Amino acid sequence: MNSFIGISNSHTTNLAVVAPGIAQALLATALGLVAAIPAVMIYNVLARQTTHYRALLGDASVQVMRLVSRDLDRARMPLTQAAE
Repeated sequence: MNSFIGISNSHTTNLAVVAPGIAQALLATALGLVAAIPAVMIYNVLARQTTHYRALLGDASVQVMRLVSRDLDRARMPLTQAAE
C-alpha cells in the first residue's frame, strides 16, 4: 500500500518511490514465514500424536467390549455348559 501511495503522491514509478514499500512487504512476508513454518511443524506433531492416541483408545475399547461380551455370553449359558 505504501508503494501505491508513494506513486500517487509523486506521480512517478521510479525505484526510489516503490522500493521502501516493497521492502516492508518482503519483511512482513519473512516474519510471517518465521511464525508459520514452526507452527505447521508443531501442528503436524500434535496431529500425529493425537491420531496415535485415538488408535490406542480404539484398540483398548475393542478389548474391553470383547471381554464384556464374553462375560455376558457366559452369564447367559446354562450352568452345565459354562462348567465345560
